[in-house]
Amino acid sequence: MMRDVLSGARITTLLMLSGLANCLIFFRSPVCRWSHSRVAKRLAFALLITTCASVSAGPLPAPPQLSAKSYMLVDYHSGRVLAESNADERMEPASLTKMMTAYVVSQEVDRGTVAWDDDVIISEKAQSMEGSRMFIESGKEVKLWDLLKGLIIQSGNDASVALAEHVAGSEEGFVSLMNHAAGELGMRDTFYENSSGLPHPDHLTTARDLAILSRALIRDYPQEYILYAVRQFEFNNIAQPNRNKLLWRDDSVDGIKTGHTEAAGYCLVASAVRNDHRLISIVMGAKGEKVRADESQRLLNYGFRFFKTKRVYAAGETVREARIWMGDEDLLPLGVGDDWYVTVPRDEVDLLESQIELRNYIKAPARLGQQFGRVVLTSGDEVVGEAPLLALRKVEEGNVLTRVKHGILRYFK
Repeated sequence: MMRDVLSGARITTLLMLSGLANCLIFFRSPVCRWSHSRVAKRLAFALLITTCASVSAGPLPAPPQLSAKSYMLVDYHSGRVLAESNADERMEPASLTKMMTAYVVSQEVDRGTVAWDDDVIISEKAQSMEGSRMFIESGKEVKLWDLLKGLIIQSGNDASVALAEHVAGSEEGFVSLMNHAAGELGMRDTFYENSSGLPHPDHLTTARDLAILSRALIRDYPQEYILYAVRQFEFNNIAQPNRNKLLWRDDSVDGIKTGHTEAAGYCLVASAVRNDHRLISIVMGAKGEKVRADESQRLLNYGFRFFKTKRVYAAGETVREARIWMGDEDLLPLGVGDDWYVTVPRDEVDLLESQIELRNYIKAPARLGQQFGRVVLTSGDEVVGEAPLLALRKVEEGNVLTRVKHGILRYFK
């Protein structure tokens, strides 16, 4: 299939070159030179335009169908979903829960309520946790940062409880912080009952919500995110490997988290970066450890092969200077509030065009960040995305003479 796509691209390129050559031959022909006919030259130009317009993007293959109950592939920067199946079906997340546990701990460190060098006293409840552990011991002190390593790399259920108790006083109190964070991030179909991911009938999430959380982890806490790429962590003289097999298989993969219970099946949220292009895959309910890794790899490879993400405008970049009336300045710089990215099939990147729409009359005063129009991005007849155009600086109202002058100019205009 990949060869077919490349062959199609070569064919369309050859067609374009052939059309251009035919047009040049026509322009240089004796008939065209002898007649100096505008009609003839217009016909040749029309031939050129028709030839170029006939070159279209190559075919986009359908995304792979995975052996998993639910899955999704999303671009990190733009948020565009490239593949999905049952992405809104609520399922048990197992140890994928620990992604939110880590997020909340980082959030509280950021707020100053706890610190990474805190000494955490381990409780009997934390030590006695079942399932995967980092093997902490009751009554001993462990640094908060080491507990985070045990949570992320070794998927320690004991670490998750120790972190929860230190941050919020109890696991129950910490869970309320988790659910609050989920609501703030827009994870509408997620509800947590514990900090570790042990089975509970009401402990549920979706692939779509996990995509939201994954983007937040990478965006909000990049210094902590680097732990998700660590392949092994040794604590208490016990070395344990990261269960994410893609970290050994694919150098572009730098996270994120595995999960498994009998009810949840085998789950993996993975993220990879190739040529500054980051994708996130979510696979839930696979039938085995190898299957979840293989299916995640298939999703990532599909996305990187057939899609490309482009930054259209940077935050603070002047997209257009607009005429502003009645102000102490004549021009108002407009741009987007945040870096604006779009993801399109690779063959459509060069077809992208932006259209700017502004208010007919912009009058001072203008506030910083006030919207005065929008920019629409299209690929052919399809609208790929749009973003508001905001004032990049404030413009105050001009003095009386300026307002009179502008009023006269407006009247005659």
